[in-house]
Amino acid sequence: MSGPSNDDPTGYAPAPVGPSPVAGSANRAVSEAAERAAGTGSADRNLSNLPGLPLPDDTANLRQGPDLNPALLALLPLVGVWRGEGEGDSPALGAHRFGQQITITHDGGEYLAWEARAWLLDDEGAFVRPTLRESGFWRITNDDVIEFMLTHSSGVIEMFYGAPRNQSSWEMATDVVIRSATGPHYGGATRIYGIVEGGDLAYVEERAFADGEPRPHMSARLSRYAG
Repeated sequence: MSGPSNDDPTGYAPAPVGPSPVAGSANRAVSEAAERAAGTGSADRNLSNLPGLPLPDDTANLRQGPDLNPALLALLPLVGVWRGEGEGDSPALGAHRFGQQITITHDGGEYLAWEARAWLLDDEGAFVRPTLRESGFWRITNDDVIEFMLTHSSGVIEMFYGAPRNQSSWEMATDVVIRSATGPHYGGATRIYGIVEGGDLAYVEERAFADGEPRPHMSARLSRYAG
């Protein structure tokens, strides 16, 4: 992916780093995280699950539901409900703004469930109409190979492979892209996700379209809504 630098894989610049740690900064970071969690981690900020199934409920809140499977510890920071805005560029929509919610849940199994929904925004930030919708699963092997299986409502199925860059960012690229007869002419894609300053989830995607040349397609910064 050509846009982001190695120091800032998601394209969002971190705060300047001084020559030495500032006394009390770790305590302040913990305190700020606790303040955020006071709202996002509350019992009413989780998924609404219908009763009656003999299965563990999906949860986007690590404080509730089954324990996260130990195999997923390298993906733990992703669990939650994330909301925010981003910018996109595609043959169908051109350059545009969008809103998005990403929901990443678990049920104690060796996978994370993924759902992403996006909507077009006008120049004033008002809702126009729904756009992208994705669902899929994240898995990770014992040697930290990420497998991201993804289905688009537009008629595309993708298989991404990648790896953690560090404890709070993950990079992947498509190995297989399949489209239905009515699906868009998508080519390969690369994605980088990262937890950035303030605890937000940010990402960038580059994708090849009918012309075959990869180019920036979507980027967003999403705040934690639950979890």
